[in-house]
Amino acid sequence: MRPRVIVNCAMTADGKLAGRSRRQLRISSPQDMERVRELRASSDAILVGVGTVLADDPHLTIKGLPPESNPLRIVLDSNGRTPSGARVLDARARTIIVTTEECERTWPGAETIRCGRGRVDAARLLDLLGERGVDTLMVEGGGEIIFSFFQAGLVDQYLVFVGSQVVGGRDSPTPADGDGLPEESAVRLRLTGSEVLGDGILLSYEVANG
Repeated sequence: MRPRVIVNCAMTADGKLAGRSRRQLRISSPQDMERVRELRASSDAILVGVGTVLADDPHLTIKGLPPESNPLRIVLDSNGRTPSGARVLDARARTIIVTTEECERTWPGAETIRCGRGRVDAARLLDLLGERGVDTLMVEGGGEIIFSFFQAGLVDQYLVFVGSQVVGGRDSPTPADGDGLPEESAVRLRLTGSEVLGDGILLSYEVANG
């Protein structure tokens, strides 16, 4: 059985994940950061794209937890661009780099899965993760990865914290970048909750079926 996929992100009031430099931008309030910590702790795995690794170099771990208690870290990297010294490859948790069948690179400290030709096959990856006992997968970004999961119909829940700032920029990343969908094919969501967390608001959606 495929894992339940939860997309979680924080965006500015004008819908940006970061500014035009694409570097990490502190959007979440302290209250939202605590929520994200709890969400990570309740997930079996956390997934990001290589763009997030290159821009932010995250650990993708939960402070205070031993390696065996941290969620599995997954990086989608079709072209093998993850640096050997990236923090996501440290010993704080297990890591899988998911790349394509054409990519021959391996990474010390990480397992490599080759899944798909030309680009990572996300649907096949979910099947493989389900076989490994992953029940809940938290997708944190970036925008290209989030869009690809929506486009493939793989998202179950979408959680977005809207912070109280505006950065603008026609080239600033949004929660769902990529080529975009035709208007008639837009993914339909159902609002299931809203909660004020500090100076922002958390919106919770389920993906509507049919």
